Parts: sequence; structure tokens; C-alpha cells
Amino acid sequence: MSTYLTNIQMASLVEAIQTAEDHSTGEIRIHIDSNTEGRNAEIAFEVFRTLCKDKTAAKNAVLFHVNFEQKYLTIIGDEGIHEKVSQRFWDRMHDKITSEFAKGNYHEGLRNAVLQTGLELKKYFPVTGENPNELPNEITFS
Repeated sequence: MSTYLTNIQMASLVEAIQTAEDHSTGEIRIHIDSNTEGRNAEIAFEVFRTLCKDKTAAKNAVLFHVNFEQKYLTIIGDEGIHEKVSQRFWDRMHDKITSEFAKGNYHEGLRNAVLQTGLELKKYFPVTGENPNELPNEITFS
């Protein structure tokens, strides 16, 4: 893992998630997969179902599933956010992240994507009262 993200960078990503969620009821997760070989999309959806699917009241959770070794990235938004931003948003986000990854900017690519996703969530799911943290902010691994 240290070849891609340092402990300080991972802590910075958790801070970015917290910042992105501050003004929205949306939830963002990052999962780093080091085990999957070949079934990345299928595994990403399994991870999404486990960590995010239907776990937020507004169905507005987003998962960034990354497998650095396999050079694979999947971004999945639950129904609520996906209906608002459309597939085009996710495709553009994917292109931006993979462009940064190609330059070796793993931390910057993910951090910028998390913050940009937070802006989109804020647009469509602003905080209007209490803002409970429905999902943990830490990065998960497999």
C-alpha cells in the first residue's frame, strides 16, 4: 500500500471525506482492494452493497473502489445521487481520477474527486437540519 498512499495521505483522504460531507447529507466511502484479480467490477458492486447500498436515508452514498495493482477504479453512486447527476458525471469523474493516477498522483486524484463529489452532494442533498454521519469515514481495505 505504501507505494500508492502513505499513512499521512490516507489520513488526508479521511479528512477530505469529512469536509465533503460537512454540508451535505450524502456519504462518501473509499475502499482499496489489493486482492481482486480480474473480477474488479463484480467485487466493486459487492463492496458497494455491503458498505453503502440503502444505508443512507436519501440513498446518496458514493463508493470509490480502487485496485491500484490492477489499475482499476469504479465509482458507484446509490440511486438517489445517481438520479441527480447522471452517468456522465461519474464518467467525467472517472476520467479525471485515472488521468491523475496515470501521472502517479494517487492521493491528489482521489482527494480532488472526493471534494468534487461533496460539492455535487451539497447541491442536491444540502443539510437542512441535523446531519448525522450515516456511514463511517475511514478507508476500508480488502
